Amino acid sequence: MTTSIPAQLRQDAAIPARVRRRHRRAEETDDRGILSDADRHTPGLRVFAPIVNVLLGVSLVVAGLLPLLWLMKSAVTPTQETLTNPLAILPQEWAWSNLAKAWNDVHIGDFFFNTIAMAAGSWAVQLLVATTGGFALAVLRPKYGKVISALVLATLFIPSVVLLVPLYLTVLNPPLIGHSLINTFWAVWLPAGASAFNVLLVMRFFGSLPREIFEAARTDGAGTFRLFWSVVLPMSRPILGVVSILAINASWADFLWPNLVLKDIGIQPLSVRLPQIAASTDLGVYLAALMIATLIPVVIFLVFQRAFLNSGGIGGAVKG
Repeated sequence: MTTSIPAQLRQDAAIPARVRRRHRRAEETDDRGILSDADRHTPGLRVFAPIVNVLLGVSLVVAGLLPLLWLMKSAVTPTQETLTNPLAILPQEWAWSNLAKAWNDVHIGDFFFNTIAMAAGSWAVQLLVATTGGFALAVLRPKYGKVISALVLATLFIPSVVLLVPLYLTVLNPPLIGHSLINTFWAVWLPAGASAFNVLLVMRFFGSLPREIFEAARTDGAGTFRLFWSVVLPMSRPILGVVSILAINASWADFLWPNLVLKDIGIQPLSVRLPQIAASTDLGVYLAALMIATLIPVVIFLVFQRAFLNSGGIGGAVKG
């Protein structure tokens, strides 16, 4: 007695195993690109796609690294040589003393530590406001949470320049404090916390966390603070790394607001002080100071790059 093979099974048997494995991998992955997995294995694209990828990668590296490498080279090059032959690959004479002069004579070290203090305070305030605000809106979900979220989102459409005058007047005569915050780091730290983008970013991340964990923690007797500190924050390290990078880099490069509220030279950061000393400083020493100020954000990104890249497209924190 013989049984007939179904038509679908006969068709599947006619497909080579290599093609079936390829289609199975394409169905299992959630990533989609311009080219499908089958297109990548065509003879033409198999040759040209790697070449295009290499060319794009080299172009991005050149565009990103060349200015930084030129600055590093010019920082240890005598001023006259930089002016006569600025595009030389290596200097004919090394001027390592530019770094020491930039740190000691121009007092870049003092402004460097001012910048660290300003960036650290801005980072702490932004992280506090973003995490607590996101937790309240995404996890606690108050009655008027959607209205508050819409109002926070609406502030993103207001140009920051429009807010300079009212913000300056608020810092000049803050309510409940009774004295001005001008020429103090608080004048930079407190306005930095009012970042609607960070609040919405963290709120979206917290909203993607599984609520079953929150309900289980509530059942075990965890209060609001314990839920925030022991459950939500340990699960949110990627987004905390992203907010940290954005906050520190923005504070490190901020010029306009610190220039308005930090008139005392003794507490000014590098972003404010460097343009002021450009005309009165030797070019080689000035470039060395710029290199010192530029390397710190690069190092910070390299330290936190895994958290930043892993959370670049934050659509959900936990799968399954």
